[in-house]
Amino acid sequence: MNQRRDLRFPSDLLTVFSVEEREGSGVLAEISYCGARLQETSLRPQVGSLVTLHLVIQPVRPFSIQGHVARRTDDGFAIHTDIFDPEIRRLVDDVSAIVGAPSVLAG
Repeated sequence: MNQRRDLRFPSDLLTVFSVEEREGSGVLAEISYCGARLQETSLRPQVGSLVTLHLVIQPVRPFSIQGHVARRTDDGFAIHTDIFDPEIRRLVDDVSAIVGAPSVLAG
């Protein structure tokens, strides 16, 4: 059973992120209205850490998204963001238009 509230959209966008005073990079593997999952990351912050993702999607202007690490994976991590943030909603809509159908993976 999929317990997630929002559809997740797969992606393969390279992104950079900051956590505390460190910078890292990875692949944005999935994004939804309330979170994102990164893989192949250069850093794996601790659960609860505040992370800022910096995304550039052409021709859309750059976005920064903040969220807290909800879980760590073998090669990355997932963050949870503010579901009511209109900037995140716009970014997800833009990504979904680029990549197509949402993911239906349980998780």
